[in-house]
Order: sequence, then structure tokens, then C-alpha cells
Amino acid sequence: MCDQTFLANVFGPCDYCYDERPLREVYRKSEKFNYCSLCVEMREIHQVAERVEALGQFVMKTRRTLKGHGNKVLCMDWCKDKRRIVSSSQDGKVIVWDAFTTNKEHAVTMPCTWVMACAYAPSGCAIACGGLDNKCSVYPLTFEKNENMAAKKKSVAMHTNYLSACSFTNSDMQILTASGDGTCALWDVESGQLLQSFHGHGADVLCLDLAPSETGNTFVSGGCDKKSMVWDMRTGQCIQSFETHESDVNSVRYYPSGDAFASGSDDATCRLYDLRADREVAIYSKESIIFGASSVDFSLSGRLLFAGYNDYTINVWDVLKGSRVSILFGHENRVSTLRVSCDGTAFCSGSWDHTLRVWA
Repeated sequence: MCDQTFLANVFGPCDYCYDERPLREVYRKSEKFNYCSLCVEMREIHQVAERVEALGQFVMKTRRTLKGHGNKVLCMDWCKDKRRIVSSSQDGKVIVWDAFTTNKEHAVTMPCTWVMACAYAPSGCAIACGGLDNKCSVYPLTFEKNENMAAKKKSVAMHTNYLSACSFTNSDMQILTASGDGTCALWDVESGQLLQSFHGHGADVLCLDLAPSETGNTFVSGGCDKKSMVWDMRTGQCIQSFETHESDVNSVRYYPSGDAFASGSDDATCRLYDLRADREVAIYSKESIIFGASSVDFSLSGRLLFAGYNDYTINVWDVLKGSRVSILFGHENRVSTLRVSCDGTAFCSGSWDHTLRVWA
């Protein structure tokens, strides 16, 4: 779609994006505009979106509240079994929950506070976590009662600054990490060997997300340099970079098809980037929203974008139309993390109010 060609009348600044490009004349209500090819396509997309039926009444409630952390919840992740959740907190603890019964199944006390990252392994048999200790540690999970999980800890990754995010690849054998040292890295879990490093961010890297395809070899990262960068895991090279946010990029998440990703920022906006068009295609914001977006995730269909904000709310956006369809209240402090379950039937949010909430 973005490869179409047309006869350019002039070359100059586009009336929509202001980039210097070949232009063509477009008429709207008899008024003439000079648009580049990408903006012509965007206009066509918006016209299609206007014809799509609006979403009906949207009702979502807190179905479970998970209480047990003694301080701010900083990160969480779903297990592939769609039932268990791992969370990490400023209290230095990592807890594995049964989201249905709200029972705690495992708990680990880390050697530092501010455990800023945690992740479930694809098999569900291990978790990874880290934070101000600059390490990523992996703990195998068993069903033994009174097991000493600390004795089974394996230190996999070592950065020169805090660990901000981690994610297993499509197997339990490799893990991606992001750090305040401005880098991302790919590690072998068994040996702890550094397989690939990713340099390009000009400040702390705050978040990352792996492409959804099972054979996907790319991931996206965001950081304090206001950039979102797409990386090739095989070469370590940045293959695409986007810098349209006006402040830190706190969260990035791939669209379910893998052809786009969303980001949430301290500039109080969420943005959608199309990787094939190599550009930003939507901004999700309102004048009344003045607090930063800390975490974003898509519904399974990709029609909805859930975003947690520092004003204690979760906003639900219609991805296609760009409008807000719901505001979810319940947390009593800023929403720090948010993830949709693997089957798309629920999502979980974590907050500085020390709790996690499961919504459906």
C-alpha cells in the first residue's frame, strides 16, 4: 500500500506532515491541498475508519484483587496457562499468583529493593526478574512445598546499571534484557553467555517487547531518549527508529499481527507506528489527560488499546477510530504495569497502591 506511485505535480512541504516530499494535489470540499503519498494513504485509512461501526457499550470490572506486596508493584507478566501471574515490587519481593483463587504460590525475596522487571518463561516452569541489582536472575518453579527458591537461583545477565525490563524469547533458553545503561542484550539462560548486544539508545532503556511471530527475530525498545527502536536480534542492528514522543517512552507493545506497535509516554500520549509504512499513524490523547502513560497493551483482536496512567486510571482506546471508549477506575495510586492475558479474556494491572487487579 505504501509502495504506490503517482505523478508528482510539485516537490515541497506536505500540508499534513510538513516533510519535504513529492506532492500531489488533493481536493477537500473544493479546497486544494498538497499531500505526499503517505499522507494520501493516511487520509484513505481515516475515511475507511469513519465508515466502520462504532463499538457498543463497553463494560469491564475488577474481578480479582491480588494483595500481598508491601510496596509499589512495578511489573507483572502472565503465564501461558492464562491463570498464573508473576509480579515484582519495590518491597524486594517477586510473587507468583493464582489469578483465579488469588492465592500466592511462590514468593522470592530479592537481594535488593526496586525489582523493576519480571517475566514468565514460555513453558511456565521458570520466572526471571531483576532491578537495582543490575542482574537478571532466573528461578525454576516446582510444586514442592516449602521449597528454597533462592538456592535454585541462576544469575543470567549482568548490566552496568539497573535492569528495567526482561522477556524470554520463544523458548526458555534465551532471554532479552533492557537496562539503565542504555543497552539491550540477548543472553543464553543455561550458560549466562552474552549472545548479542544492542547499542543505539542515548539514555536509559525503559521497556522492550518481542515480535509476536514464533519465527520473529525482531524486538522493539523504548527509552528516556524519547525514541522507540526496532532491532534485528540476529545482527544486533537497529532497523527502524521512531522519535515523535516529547518525553520518556515508558512502554512499547507489538500489535497482534506484528506489523505495528504502540508506545506510551510521559508526554501523556499513546502512539501507533506502522512498521511497513515506517511512520506514526495514530495518536491517542485528550486535552483532559495531562499525566503520563506508564504501560500499554492490545486486546487479542487489536481493536482495543489499554493504557495505564499516572492519574490512577486505565483508558481504553478504539485503535481504529482513535477515540476513548472507556475509563476504568479502581486503583488508588498510579498504574505502573498492565498486560492482557494470552487468551484475551482478561487483563491485569499493577499499581503503586501495592495491589494488582484482574479486569474482565
